[in-house]
Amino acid sequence: MALRNSQYDSIIREYDQKQFHHRHELDRRIQELYGKYKEFQEIDEEISSLSVACGRKLIEGDLEANKNLKHDIANLTKKRTNLLLQLGYPEDYLELHYDCNDCKDTGYIDHKKCHCFKKATLDLLYTQSNIKSILETENFSTFSYDYFNDKKVDPTTGLTPLANIKQIVSEVLQYIDHFDDMDPIQNFFFYGLPGVGKTFLTNCIAKELLDRNHSVIYFTSFQLFELLAKNTFNKNELPINPEQHVFDCDLLIIDDLGTELTNSFVSSQLFLCINERLLRKKSTIISTNLSLDGFYETYSERTFSRVSSNYTMRKFIGDDIRIQKKLMTSSP
Repeated sequence: MALRNSQYDSIIREYDQKQFHHRHELDRRIQELYGKYKEFQEIDEEISSLSVACGRKLIEGDLEANKNLKHDIANLTKKRTNLLLQLGYPEDYLELHYDCNDCKDTGYIDHKKCHCFKKATLDLLYTQSNIKSILETENFSTFSYDYFNDKKVDPTTGLTPLANIKQIVSEVLQYIDHFDDMDPIQNFFFYGLPGVGKTFLTNCIAKELLDRNHSVIYFTSFQLFELLAKNTFNKNELPINPEQHVFDCDLLIIDDLGTELTNSFVSSQLFLCINERLLRKKSTIISTNLSLDGFYETYSERTFSRVSSNYTMRKFIGDDIRIQKKLMTSSP
């Protein structure tokens, strides 16, 4: 996934700030030692004088000058290091320090992105996703089938809740593994009663794709339509450009659709968002507690048609997992 210019610039600014901070810290350490021990300043001044003298000799044609300079500077550097150790300082106290010694806080090694740049990219994407903290607890490593019944068959799906969720998870894992080469792009519409695992599974998907350096943006329906309303009626209140984030991110998650105050504006904005992302070939996951009939009645036939013809629609069934967890923790 290629970073947008604004994202790339943000990371590079972080590297610039690191370099500035470490240079400032080195200057502080130098001035500290100069103030306490004049020997360090004398050594540095001698190194500077030797370098100037070497330059003159090279201009005059003395080809041995550079070799002699390296030898003299090595001796003076060793003298300074020994003095540092004698005084109880680490031997690199007067050297420039880095957060990443491999790329020296440039982000690149031999014109290739350093491992720290890749981590910075991942951290940025997590921060921009809106769900950084919750993904620490809601991901595939904490996902459990224990809360899904394997006895009662749902008449609408012909499956037990356990068989149903296993089938959905299997599809989701395929979706994640083939996210980069999907043609056409795949979208999901998760619907079902509250507490049956829709949001949790969506968060699992978000975590996997973020860890693979994809941009994922999460909004509750209320957050999304509030943002789109500000974009329409008061753009000055917005810290971000909605088109860059809502329309262009690799995956947009709209959670709890139907919990917002629905009106003609909301319905038109939902259609705009769905349609725009389809045109840009960007993946979207929508979760809702509404039934399909309820979705149709709430957001118009046009929106329902777009979703039903372009989204993989999966019903989540079973008992409320949140209630099950509460009962388990409260039981003696």
